[in-house]
Parts: sequence; structure tokens; C-alpha cells
Amino acid sequence: MTISTFRFEGTDRYYLNPELREIVNIAIAMEKPLLLTGEAGTGKTRLAFEISRALNLKMEEARCKSTFKGEELCYVYDTVLRLNDSRFGPGNTGRNVDNIWDYIRFGPIGRAFIAEERRVLLLDEIDKTDSDTQDNLLDVLEEGSFIIREINHKIEAKFKPIIIITSNAKRELSDPFLRRCFCHYIPFPSPEEMAIIVRLHYPDIPNPLLDACLTVFYRLREQDFEKPPATAELLDWIGALKKSNLKGPGGGKDIPFIGTLLKRTEDLLKFKGMRRKERF
Repeated sequence: MTISTFRFEGTDRYYLNPELREIVNIAIAMEKPLLLTGEAGTGKTRLAFEISRALNLKMEEARCKSTFKGEELCYVYDTVLRLNDSRFGPGNTGRNVDNIWDYIRFGPIGRAFIAEERRVLLLDEIDKTDSDTQDNLLDVLEEGSFIIREINHKIEAKFKPIIIITSNAKRELSDPFLRRCFCHYIPFPSPEEMAIIVRLHYPDIPNPLLDACLTVFYRLREQDFEKPPATAELLDWIGALKKSNLKGPGGGKDIPFIGTLLKRTEDLLKFKGMRRKERF
């Protein structure tokens, strides 16, 4: 299947507004990495999973860490294991110390490149890595290839993956990295959009309950909490209300299951203080 035949139109679990639909599909068609930014809970990571599910493509995922180097996302050469096998023997593992390929482990980028079919590649929270790591990935992602240095062997992508990169803007990304990506900022959903999202997960929710839940949710988001509740918290909260057969979300100083909405200790203590003063 050629890349031009892939088109993502959203799913029964993911609301795709027109602007996001356009940038997703042009990035797929032009084989460019798509960098998604926006606050936590706006669906950046979930988008990659839903593209994978909707287009029936396997996914390779890298949850980025500050210790990551660009090379290990492509491959790792296990010198320690090879040395151990050379001293004590590989046993019944089937490894051959004379065959370096038995000691090369491909990372998510490498697996996406060597796959016999197109895959979705997710580089999640790329901003946690340092600028050197990002720069090391520039040519790899653009050219669809990398070199295994130990044997000077070039790995070229059989099929360029659909690349989704996310960032929570904890650290600035380098200009050269940004130039090689299509970029899109996902704003937090409006109440109208959030109602659509909730109905994707709870299609039978009564309108009065939905309206009341959204009112409480957006009021909480206005209270300057350290970690304001996001979409995932709202969905969990509504699920808890429905599971407990509660007919309403409460309000004022009485919000059931507040721990599904607020997760930081400081925020919970702040809410309790507001509740005592009856300011909420």
C-alpha cells in the first residue's frame, strides 16, 4: 500500500478537528515527522495510537528520557553480552560470538526501518532529551537511514514510518530539528469540543449530567491548580460517577471522587482549603 492511500479521519475514540486532520494527513502524504505540542491531556500521544489502530499499522514507541541518546533509539550493540559469551560460552542461546548481528538490538526507530511493512513511529516527549540527541536524529528521520558504526553498515527504511513526535515544551527544541518537522499546537478543547469527546466514550450520558460535569470541570481548571484536570481526568471522573450511579457531579464544596480530578497533594490541599472557606 502506498503512502498516498493512508488517510486518517479520526476514530470512534478520538475527536479530530478539521485543522488537526489537515496537518496529520499532509504529514503522512509528504512523509514528514509531525511534532505535536500542547498541554498534557490534549491527546498528543493518543493520536499516534489511534492512527495505528485506524490504519491497521503496527506501532513502535519510544518514551523519551533525559538519558536517551539518538543512537540507542536506532540500535544498541551489546558488547558486554558478547564479551561474556566469549569467556563463558553462549550456552544454548543460539548466539555466535563470531556473528556481531547476534549482539545488535534494534531500538524503536531501527525496528520501524527494518519492518517489512509501514509502521507508526511515536517519539513521545522528545523535549526530555537534550539538544545533542535531537540533532543526532535530524538526518536519521529525514533520510530514513542510519549507520551501524561497529560494522559500517547502513540501515535504510524499507518503508518510511508515519512519525508522530510529542512535546510538552519542558525544554526548547533546536531550530534545525523544528525545520524538519511539520508542527501543530493542540489547544485545550473548548466545552463544545469536550462534549463531543465525552460522548465518544460515554454515548449514553444524559445531557443534564454532561452539562453539569463540564461546568464543574472547567471551573476547577480556572482555579490555578498546579496540575489542572485534563481530558483523561474528566473521563475517569465521569466513569466513577456512572459506576456509583450518582445522578449528578456535586458542586460547590461537595465534589465526589475529587481525587480522580486533582492528583497533586498541593492541589488537593488547596481544594480542601477552598472548600472550608466555601469559595469554590
